[in-house]
Amino acid sequence: MDSIYQHNYRKLSRFTHITVTVWMTVMAIFSFSCTGENTNHAPAINEKDSLPFMQSWGISTLISDSGIIRYKITAEEWNIYNTTNPPRWAFVKGILLEKFDSTFHIDWFVQSDTAYCHNQQLWELRGRVVIRNQEGTVFTSEELFWDMDRREMYSNMFMTIRKPDEFLQGYNFRSNEQMTRYSVSNANAETPFNGNESSSANDSIIRTAPTKPN
Repeated sequence: MDSIYQHNYRKLSRFTHITVTVWMTVMAIFSFSCTGENTNHAPAINEKDSLPFMQSWGISTLISDSGIIRYKITAEEWNIYNTTNPPRWAFVKGILLEKFDSTFHIDWFVQSDTAYCHNQQLWELRGRVVIRNQEGTVFTSEELFWDMDRREMYSNMFMTIRKPDEFLQGYNFRSNEQMTRYSVSNANAETPFNGNESSSANDSIIRTAPTKPN
């Protein structure tokens, strides 16, 4: 009886030893796999990278330049991000931006479906972009950049310019802020420019506002 008990005990001990060994091996492999998987994870996303520092709704505000009121912003929603590089303003539901001249009359205005202002200097306007100046010139495109520091506007996408006596369309638009001096490449003008000639496709057109008499 004792011999049978000892025999069975030795068999149980060997089985237990094998089971423990296999279990430890599986746990070691699992632990190694988990460690390797963790090393491939991307860094955690900081909430500040995606959340605005400040949100405003139904805004209408005036912005000054050198102590003089120069601009008026009207928008349904205004989000300010101060942790992005560079910091930016976002107007994802559209914007109406008016610029005043020295006599506080509207020099020109621009409206678009979406707008971003990077570092309070470079405006990025997208969607249905429309600009109208005092002379009645109307610019339309799906993209426009306005550099406030250089006081110029530009767009590489298809654009149109409507004036009382001219309709112009093309690409690679470059202009001053007032849209009184601009250039367009691959342009096509539907109406005569000088009364006798009309511009054809693939031309580069430069328009300069006439000098006003003193």
